[in-house]
Amino acid sequence: MLSGGGARGIAHIGVLRVLQKLRVPIDAIAGTSMGAVVGGLYASGLTAKQIEAVVKSLNWQEAFRDQPPRQDLSLRRKEEDENFLVHFPIGIKGWHLVLPQGLIEGQSLTEILRRLTLPVARITNFNDLPTPFRAVATDLQTGQKVVMDSGDLTSAMRASMSAPGVFAPVPRNGRLLVDGGITDNVPVDVAREMGVNVLIVVDVSTRLEPRKKLQGVASISAQALTILMEGKSRQQLASLTSRDVLIRPALKGISSFDFGDVNHLIAIGEAAAWKMRKRLSAFSVSPAQYRRYAQRRASLRRPPPRIEFVQVQTGSKQYSAPVEKLFGDMVGKRLNPNAIARRITTLYGQGGLDTLDYRVERRNGRYGLLIDARGASIGPNYMRFGLSLRDDFSGDATYEAAARYVMSEITRPGGEWVTDAEIGQTSRLATEVYLPFSKFSGWFVMPRVSVEASDLPYFIGQSMRAVYRAHAFRYGLDLGKQFSDWGEVRAGAYREEGHTQLTVGDPSDPLLPFPARQPFGSVTYFLRFSYDTLDNINFPHSGEQASLQWSSAHQALGPQSSYNRVTFNFLAAHTWHDRNTVAFSVSGGSLLDRATDLRMEFPLGGFLNLSGLKQYSLYGPHYGIARLLLYRKIDRGGPGYFDMPVYLGMSLEAGNVWRNMSDIRWNTMHKDASVFFGLDTFLGPIYFGSGFDDHGQQTFYLFLGRTF
Repeated sequence: MLSGGGARGIAHIGVLRVLQKLRVPIDAIAGTSMGAVVGGLYASGLTAKQIEAVVKSLNWQEAFRDQPPRQDLSLRRKEEDENFLVHFPIGIKGWHLVLPQGLIEGQSLTEILRRLTLPVARITNFNDLPTPFRAVATDLQTGQKVVMDSGDLTSAMRASMSAPGVFAPVPRNGRLLVDGGITDNVPVDVAREMGVNVLIVVDVSTRLEPRKKLQGVASISAQALTILMEGKSRQQLASLTSRDVLIRPALKGISSFDFGDVNHLIAIGEAAAWKMRKRLSAFSVSPAQYRRYAQRRASLRRPPPRIEFVQVQTGSKQYSAPVEKLFGDMVGKRLNPNAIARRITTLYGQGGLDTLDYRVERRNGRYGLLIDARGASIGPNYMRFGLSLRDDFSGDATYEAAARYVMSEITRPGGEWVTDAEIGQTSRLATEVYLPFSKFSGWFVMPRVSVEASDLPYFIGQSMRAVYRAHAFRYGLDLGKQFSDWGEVRAGAYREEGHTQLTVGDPSDPLLPFPARQPFGSVTYFLRFSYDTLDNINFPHSGEQASLQWSSAHQALGPQSSYNRVTFNFLAAHTWHDRNTVAFSVSGGSLLDRATDLRMEFPLGGFLNLSGLKQYSLYGPHYGIARLLLYRKIDRGGPGYFDMPVYLGMSLEAGNVWRNMSDIRWNTMHKDASVFFGLDTFLGPIYFGSGFDDHGQQTFYLFLGRTF
């Protein structure tokens, strides 16, 4: 019998290891929460050693995230991820705000469990599993304990560990289920009802904290929940007899969310079991008997079956067309877990779904895939938010706050109407309608319109001379094609009208680039190619990102009739030993025609953009910069929304802006460096750093938001 306890439940694996070494066969297993996950994997026929290998190989940060790995998102979702920092969308239904049912829907974890238990997916009676199994959950509507003894093994494990507020509830057999620890965290009675003579009970429950540690809302709330659970647990443990064995791993000081050191947790469980070796050895069998026991369990794990039909579950009919298009060609073939995982990621990565899962079902002797596609509980309309703060500790502090409202599924192929609002150094209101031609063709058309006002600082050296405010109204149309989840080519045209207004500075200053007020207007055509396989936009560890754009503007108002502009960006990252990352990036651009409009020139200066110089202190018609970044993860963080790893890093940078392309030489470049601490949070990256320029300049930075 394996109790619940979150991350503390990883200690169960250490106990199973000892039982395996002592050749103690397990005739039945019952579990709650994390105990149900470990117990369910063992019941599916995996050995303790195999479960240990799985748990050690897992990236717990990814396992507790709903989104697929970033490199598997559609390019549109990647762009949203880049511009809107907060990974916590809020739904809009009517005039009401709708919060998600949990911080984590559990999509990634479900697919991990699905793949591991696929060899026993044919078995729907848990008594027929390699080891008979029971999982305990709680009915969220009635508060009753639910003992799951049949059906889909994966959903049973997921339901049992759905801690309210953290994981979304799991619908199963007409009930909405949450963590079984609420009603029975140490299910001794459930194990006893399975007909076993002797119970080996592993209790990893959280203990009550002393008064001195009850200082905040989080600790008090956790204590209250522990009190509720402990009363039932005491009753269950009091029912143990002298024949039963109780194992309590020494987990003091380890929280339910401490997934950072799996090896340590397993070792604690192993040490606790070895202390009970004398009593456990009484249940040992001979090597030959244990070998037969292991062989019988392994024999029930079979290769995936041949798929004869694909069908969506009741309640998922609106997704029939994309499901049939994605999975229809699997009919007649043996189920390939890797192929189906890739296709699920393709559809789920486009957004708009809380859950996209599958299970193997047998009907009239034929096996098929039953697809469960559930739309976002907060959707289809939702909001996301972005925030950027910057302070250089010398009087220059800026902020930007943004919100995005998405009306999704406005057309059958997945059209979206997106409206953005932004305030701060840049004020902006924009709307666009993304209209794909079909669900998976990649082709789209997108009309858009925006009104924007942004600051345009003008420096001489490192001293700000003036600030202009550029006001612009823009409307246009884009046509493009997305290539799977890695790239896009887009062409478009837009018209822009507006003016620049001097807000800081002396209008009579002869060194200023513009008069106090100057109108502008132009029609611009552009062609852009984008490529993105980065795994993380804040602190990338692997993958590449690149873009190349040409644009041609024909001005009706302002200082110049026309210009052509080319820009490119490239970033690549590589990580070794899990903690050390090197990233190389290069950016550049050129005005192919001589321009007298400062708005058209390229800015440099600021953190990771010549870190020793003030932000946007350099402007020129030609620019180039190369960066080499080294950073090390000095703290692993926690799972999912509790994942906030800390980094220590440095950068080497070389670049400049130039008036003429003939001036581009190594000896005309600034050579800068920086050192920084970084924290990757769900609100966005936080940096504290200092930059150094080879001309003696030094700056300090505090950032929340993107840097390059």
